[in-house]
Amino acid sequence: MPLVNMKELMARAAGKNRGCGSFSVGNMEMVRGAVMAAEQLQVPIILQIAEKRLTTSPLSLMGPMMVEAAKASPVDIAVHFDHGLTLEKVQEALDYGFTSVMLDASALPFEENIAQVRAVVALASRYGAAVEAELGLVGGSEEGGPGHGIRCTDPKEAEIFVERTGIDALAVAIGNAHGNYPVAPHLQFDVLEEINRRLRLPLVLHGGSGISDRDFQRAISLGIRKVNIATASFQSLTACAGEYFAAAGTEKDFFGLSAEMTKGVCENVRRHIEVFDTPYTGE
Repeated sequence: MPLVNMKELMARAAGKNRGCGSFSVGNMEMVRGAVMAAEQLQVPIILQIAEKRLTTSPLSLMGPMMVEAAKASPVDIAVHFDHGLTLEKVQEALDYGFTSVMLDASALPFEENIAQVRAVVALASRYGAAVEAELGLVGGSEEGGPGHGIRCTDPKEAEIFVERTGIDALAVAIGNAHGNYPVAPHLQFDVLEEINRRLRLPLVLHGGSGISDRDFQRAISLGIRKVNIATASFQSLTACAGEYFAAAGTEKDFFGLSAEMTKGVCENVRRHIEVFDTPYTGE
């Protein structure tokens, strides 16, 4: 049963100075495609779902499927509840067997963020689960709507935040954003380097879809251990479904569609795993 704690995967990634891909899923095909890619490359991954996705992908259906897919895989897989909005949903994910959770209180004042995250750490400890939190504001939003803007993580505040919360991983804001980037982002690598120097804690990069391969690898070299990919997988699934229906001369059915959607996610996940597992050369 290779369902593992996210903390274990981040520690392994740190030992190799590599990044671990954390891939958002919204249906069975996305789960199967992500796991298929991990098994083909024999590289551990994290499956995740954000609370804002639950209106179309209920946790009561997705949670057991994600956990069972991880248990059945010969490759180690962690299952993560991303951008939790309520303690109730965080606990529900833990009850389903998720091995890490995040409650996103980053838009709240500093002290309120600390208080809410401490409550999650206390809860998760009873399940033996890891906890991720966010400091600063990552741009965009999980559902593609307007976000809170971007505010880079303050390295000094990050040091205090980690010490007072006891979290296992910190999501940082360094110019990254959720969703589609209208132009290539300009990541603040100097801020990331300072955060990494002060914390020596696994760091998380949200809003990965659209960041260049070189910037991914540079960020990983500066302490990013978990890299979130959502939009790119959803887009790859949709594109493959569209190509399936547009193809001439073949009869269309659910089974063919399902296979194509799985393939689209698998290809996207494979590509990102290979990028995250390649060292930064500075070129």
